[in-house]
Amino acid sequence: MKVDQCVWGRENGWIVTPNMGRCAEAQLVLIFGSRATLSDAARVEEVRRACPKAVAVIGCSTAGEIYDTRVLDDSLVVTAVRFDHTQLRAVEAELTGPADSKAAGERLAKALAAPDLAHVFVLSDGLKVNGSELVKGLTGSLPQNVAVTGGLSGDGAKFEQTLVYFNGTAKPGRIVAIGFYGDKLRVGYGSMGGWDTFGPERVVTRSSGNVLYELDGESALALYKKYLGSYAAELPASGLRFPLSVRDKNSDAPVVRTILAVNEQDQSLTFAGDVPEGSIARLMRANFDRLVDGANGAASTSQQAIGKDVAELAILISCVGRKLILQQRTEEEVESVRAVLGERAKMTGFYSYGEISPFTPTAKCELHNQTMTITIFSEAA
Repeated sequence: MKVDQCVWGRENGWIVTPNMGRCAEAQLVLIFGSRATLSDAARVEEVRRACPKAVAVIGCSTAGEIYDTRVLDDSLVVTAVRFDHTQLRAVEAELTGPADSKAAGERLAKALAAPDLAHVFVLSDGLKVNGSELVKGLTGSLPQNVAVTGGLSGDGAKFEQTLVYFNGTAKPGRIVAIGFYGDKLRVGYGSMGGWDTFGPERVVTRSSGNVLYELDGESALALYKKYLGSYAAELPASGLRFPLSVRDKNSDAPVVRTILAVNEQDQSLTFAGDVPEGSIARLMRANFDRLVDGANGAASTSQQAIGKDVAELAILISCVGRKLILQQRTEEEVESVRAVLGERAKMTGFYSYGEISPFTPTAKCELHNQTMTITIFSEAA
């Protein structure tokens, strides 16, 4: 495996030009950028011309781009990958709306199905999707030994529109999945948070999919406003500071859910993933040190999954809420990943509206919010 990277910024242009030596042989090109930079067709076309043999040029809009141990804004981070023994296939699905999410996942999984399928990486629209249902559709139609990782695209803290890029166009309402084929690829992954719960546990008494109406029989939006205080006027963006911990009443393992939208008319909150009726919910808030420790833990879990193999490529997907909380300390969580994976791994990624991965290699795949999720790749000789 050979990995090359370059980055473009508005002030300095290309730090390294996309006319890179081995880039011409790359089969996979990942492009992460702000909505504005990803919409710059001329800029992205430079990358496509530099990678004429790419099977897939994919990417998405972000809430911040990861380039090595730096966290950038309004940039374009490009990672070109040439595999020695691994084959790729890229497919896309268009979303008609959140209700189509599970079916879209099923369509993608069936299009990628093959006996030697080793892993699936997915990038999705971040606002028009029900991430939980997308994961159900993917995993329910794939063999149990094939894991899925990836994330939901972002739009800073604006929550207006997200884009997914695929082979020439960037548009909303799209999901792209990459299938990796062969027996030489080693893939590790892990996902951890670092948030503290507070306040009482409450029962979800009224919800529909990822739309929450009532907790303990009371308006969910009114309850959130009560706890957010002065932050309430900044919803939905301020809700990133106070995610919701959700667990099945018969389980101690929660998932975290982030607010995507609010509806004053029916007093509801729309989350990135399902909030099932009857589940137990509790508000959460940030713990700075634990957020950084969570990133370190996700890196350790992903490295343990590939044993003594050395990570050559690492895709980091962290939630926009973590970035808003950590602010000037944001790069600390990326640096903590580097400390675990070592200097050889090329690191790329983005800040997202949702992360897709099992918590550990033995857990089931789920949509997460407010986590650092890491996928690492190593190709055996």
